[in-house]
Amino acid sequence: MSKFWSEAIKDLQPYVPGEQPKKDQIIKLNTNENPYPPSPRVIQTLKDYPAEKLRLYSDPDSTELKQTLSEHFNLPSDHVFVGNGSDEVLAHTFMAFFRHPEPLVMPSMTYSFYDVYCNLYDIEARHIPLGEDFRVNLEEYPSKNGGIIFANPNAPTGVAISLNEIEALLKRNTETVVVVDEAYVDFGADSAVSLIKSHPNLLVIQTLSKSRSLAGMRVGFALGQPELIAGLERVKNSFNSYPLDMLAIASASEAIRDQEYFEETVRKIIDDRDWTSTQLTSLGFRVLPSSTNFVFAEHKSATGTDLMQHLRNQNILVRHFSKPGIENFLRITIGTRSEMEALIQGLKSFPQLSC
Repeated sequence: MSKFWSEAIKDLQPYVPGEQPKKDQIIKLNTNENPYPPSPRVIQTLKDYPAEKLRLYSDPDSTELKQTLSEHFNLPSDHVFVGNGSDEVLAHTFMAFFRHPEPLVMPSMTYSFYDVYCNLYDIEARHIPLGEDFRVNLEEYPSKNGGIIFANPNAPTGVAISLNEIEALLKRNTETVVVVDEAYVDFGADSAVSLIKSHPNLLVIQTLSKSRSLAGMRVGFALGQPELIAGLERVKNSFNSYPLDMLAIASASEAIRDQEYFEETVRKIIDDRDWTSTQLTSLGFRVLPSSTNFVFAEHKSATGTDLMQHLRNQNILVRHFSKPGIENFLRITIGTRSEMEALIQGLKSFPQLSC
């Protein structure tokens, strides 16, 4: 700890991202990246982009991307906010809407960056336990709060919340902002975007990192009524007026426009997720029902730590969390079919694993 640090950062516990290996020949199933390349239209855009334009600043409003998202979701463009990945959009969201005397309410087991932001912005958090089936029980969320946030589907469990449950929450919680983080929604859950027009306190956040294969481009966005979007714009323009570069704006726009490629790759991932779940179950794993591009599984005869290390020794990376209650689970990203077959073969060689 340095004497030059501000007092505000001395007790921060930063988010720890998944490992990014520096060597080749690794089967990387630990960070929920898409196993398929971006849309061919994105690749062509990058090849053809006039590099001489990069001497100029990018459009601070990301007008092309906002308009593309507006058309895609059938919402006015003033209902759209974009940022440098959904993590930045979330950071601005916490600053704009959750710094209140009442605590922010969230699931006890969810995306760990939420607690990091609470610590960063000095926001009190109230955690609501998941059910025994690892479901988020929105009916237990208190009416007195400083805001509500949850991921749908949830992470790291992969379990989805129904649209009816979300709508019921919005009907009884009208005085604070409700944020639905839909990073994985395209893989099998119902989006809450259709509820935006009738609920002015709803903000839906999505990313192009997962289903659109643009994790390396860093593009996220939020959808909500203009009053919420204006709040996000105020924070963004007090932090970084140019969050997206020219290449990101152009590439993300093409990724959204190529619906056919999007549907094709999502379908493949869902098919391989279901195949992997079946294979894991046959090996004695308990696999939670997933609506994401990953599965969350535990085995009764082996610890998560031992299984993770066994796979690592075979150059297969998966994610393991030490948090009590999920310490024996592995979060396994869905890769290509050949990668998932290698995973299953790797697990079959674990000595203590009983089928």
